[in-house]
Amino acid sequence: MITKISGATARLFATTLIATAAMTGSAVAEDKSVAFLSASSANTWLGASRVEMERVAAENGIKVVEFDGQFDGARQATQMQDVISSGQYDGIILTSMNGAGAIPDIEAAQAEGLKVVILNQIVGTDLTTSELQVEGLSGSVLAAPFRTGERMGTLTAQACEGIDPCEVVYFYGIKGIPLDVALKDGFDSVLADHPNISVVAEGEGKYLGPDQGLSQTQDILQVQPEFDVIVGSDQAMQGAQIALEDEGMLDDVSIIGFGGSAAAIEGIKSGAWFGGVMGAPGTEGRLAMEAMVDALATGASSGGIDPLTTLPDGGLITQDNVDKFTPEWNG
Repeated sequence: MITKISGATARLFATTLIATAAMTGSAVAEDKSVAFLSASSANTWLGASRVEMERVAAENGIKVVEFDGQFDGARQATQMQDVISSGQYDGIILTSMNGAGAIPDIEAAQAEGLKVVILNQIVGTDLTTSELQVEGLSGSVLAAPFRTGERMGTLTAQACEGIDPCEVVYFYGIKGIPLDVALKDGFDSVLADHPNISVVAEGEGKYLGPDQGLSQTQDILQVQPEFDVIVGSDQAMQGAQIALEDEGMLDDVSIIGFGGSAAAIEGIKSGAWFGGVMGAPGTEGRLAMEAMVDALATGASSGGIDPLTTLPDGGLITQDNVDKFTPEWNG
């Protein structure tokens, strides 16, 4: 049976443990090693998570070793199996590229006594929830992507208000991975109630910075020279902004991002962007490592934690409320 406590209780308990360790001069999970199986070490979002993970780990005598999945599910599966067979690790923090396909390897890790915490990406078949979907997990820290997609759709509907037809360019991150499937499903579920809105072109930003978004937007403009809204990850939308500026179209197209990066917040403040969906990668990384500390120290599970539940206005950022939000990464 899982010993399960609420996310708030787990965070309080982990904070108490850390404070006690500081007073006594000893760490609660001393001499432990944790493998961070990252979807991509080049991804700036996960880089921000890593910074906070390292900070909490250092406070608790935990060594973190990162494995770069390079957005390759097969590569990550091999890394997971290597971590398990090595016998060198006490825990795994997993940003999964394989969704429910990662479950057998997670169960294999647990059978060897490793604690497993899920970060950022759902492992399971229900893409609408942050709750645990694998028996024995020590925690799951993520904003359900379907809900993020709904938020993107809501902002798109706001940007399209009074425009009929409203033509939209939609950017996937990596088309076909569980995250992007859920994002698009959530997005489409909102647009289904707005017959004036249609997606007229699609891009793929790759989550690796503005260059891909720039080149993809330039290509789209060759075949779709006019549209009203462009929406996608913050990294891709930075590139889209450059392309639109170069074409003198920035005032004619509403840019909507998701991620809540410094670039997005600045773009919304300046009026270059219409809005964005907030993200909190630093908070995610901190909560994931706190869940791991708790699991290593007590064996307890922190359960499912959605870091965005306390955000103002449901995490929807516009010029009207942008001053309520502080970015946790640069994009």
